[in-house]
Amino acid sequence: MAASGETTDSSVRRRRVNKSETDTDTGSDLSPGEADHGADSRLEPDTEKPLLSGSYWLTRIVLLRCVAFIYLVAFCVAYNQNKQLIGEHGLMPCKSYLNNVKRYVGGKIGAAALAYTPTIIWFLDWSDMDTNLDVMALVGMALSLFVLVTGMANMVMMITLWVLYHSLVSVGQLCQLLETGFLAIFLCPLWTLSQVPRRCPPSIICIWTFRWLIVRIMLGAGLIKIRGDKCWRELTCMDYHYETQPVPNPMSYYMHRSPWWFHRFETLSNHFIELIAPFFTFMGRRMCMINGALQILFQVVLILSGNLSFLNWLTIVPSVACFDDASLAFLFCSGGGAKRAVLKIQSEDASGRTIKPTKGMMIRRVVNISLGVLIGFLSVPVVTNLLSSRQVMNTSFDPLRIVNTYGAFGSITKERTEVIFQGTLSPDPKAPEAVWEEYQFYCKPGDVYRRPCFISPYHYRLDWLMWFAAFQTYEQSEWVIHIAGRLLSNDSSVLSLLQHNPFQGPDPPRWVRGEHFIYRFSQPGSSSAAEGKWWIRKRIGAYFPAVDLQGLRGYFQSRNWPHPHIPTQKH
Repeated sequence: MAASGETTDSSVRRRRVNKSETDTDTGSDLSPGEADHGADSRLEPDTEKPLLSGSYWLTRIVLLRCVAFIYLVAFCVAYNQNKQLIGEHGLMPCKSYLNNVKRYVGGKIGAAALAYTPTIIWFLDWSDMDTNLDVMALVGMALSLFVLVTGMANMVMMITLWVLYHSLVSVGQLCQLLETGFLAIFLCPLWTLSQVPRRCPPSIICIWTFRWLIVRIMLGAGLIKIRGDKCWRELTCMDYHYETQPVPNPMSYYMHRSPWWFHRFETLSNHFIELIAPFFTFMGRRMCMINGALQILFQVVLILSGNLSFLNWLTIVPSVACFDDASLAFLFCSGGGAKRAVLKIQSEDASGRTIKPTKGMMIRRVVNISLGVLIGFLSVPVVTNLLSSRQVMNTSFDPLRIVNTYGAFGSITKERTEVIFQGTLSPDPKAPEAVWEEYQFYCKPGDVYRRPCFISPYHYRLDWLMWFAAFQTYEQSEWVIHIAGRLLSNDSSVLSLLQHNPFQGPDPPRWVRGEHFIYRFSQPGSSSAAEGKWWIRKRIGAYFPAVDLQGLRGYFQSRNWPHPHIPTQKH
């Protein structure tokens, strides 16, 4: 694109280009005025021209904002729930976990401990673990909010976000977002904060690492289905998915009752998008964009039909890398600084007025090539796993979890079971007159009259864990008994993870038990639905027997859990 309407400003531009030759920043602008290249209000009419394809300045802005949004949600979840789950008095205290790791590696906090559990918590004061967790989450929220609002980030900020989140993942056993966050580091200049940093163009290598990520995510998910539950091969899995997924939403209720032929179409579409469409990425610009559009549309459908945390939102992020500036220009205002800056850069490049590479820019190119080599090397075991008939999903082959395997719903449960916590004030749990009242979680099915919630991209981790616990026994999920003990003492930290506590008065329950139920969606138009029931349930039996604080003393001591405080009874 040729530059038009060139004014006397050209001499100023030449001086700026000459100045750039002495700039040694590693792929970043050091001058604040030049850093905000897109804010130059003295641009020519070429702002009205369409953007050329093949550049990724705007793609970088969209990618950074998407990553920042996911980080913001993840750190928000951590801030609201980490203290109750892994805090000082949490259900699974991270301090106990770290102490166990420390003993395992020889009693020292060194390279072995960091390799086993890479987290900065090793170097913090453990006397107030709750404060550590809160500060890490708050710093992460602040940084991610800044990037989300401004569309600007540098490597220092993105590394900080990645380290903070990695530190929480390592002690909280919630492995998500790490690979995407790591790749986002290399989208940015080292120091400069600018939406369009002129001396740090988006690396095509970095863009392709994002594309490679979405290819691996989808192929992993598709192959694990084909190799897993036979219902995926028989095209019947969607007959069950909406009802039995971890946390259904209101749309799940109606999607479950779709005609059989629609469920077959859904399953075939799933196989096409996960197993065929990813290869479009390697078939040129147009086909790559088609794959990106299909993947984003697919994830939007999943978001609307179920609460799968921010997983689907996160999968959208690498799909954005399938689009260049020309295809994403509609997201930016015509007179906006970023779009104007990219138009100006394209005009300068077309007229041959490109910036001479500086030492810093050359170093950055080496960094980008090194990133490509690293991702390629770490992808070898991942690809081997994809090709293996014994494929495993959601696994890391390196301690920093930079390149991972992915997959979801390799097997589909055909029946939904739920664990319901109940408590009673009766001194005798076996007495016929004992009244058992139910605790309610925020989103997990419980009260059959309560409408399924819609929370995506937010994530109630305990609700999700209870879905897994229902497949197992309480012996396999001992933390369920830990919850029961906390409920017997009306523990405020655990109760904050629940929506309804039936014992809000001065007296906590004397006994708590877990009941096991089968849950099914009610039939729209049926008498149950007319009564306001979203669910119909049938009791299977006891999940764990009635327990009291005294009876749990030995159980807690054998696992080094602090025994819940017995509240003083008021008479």
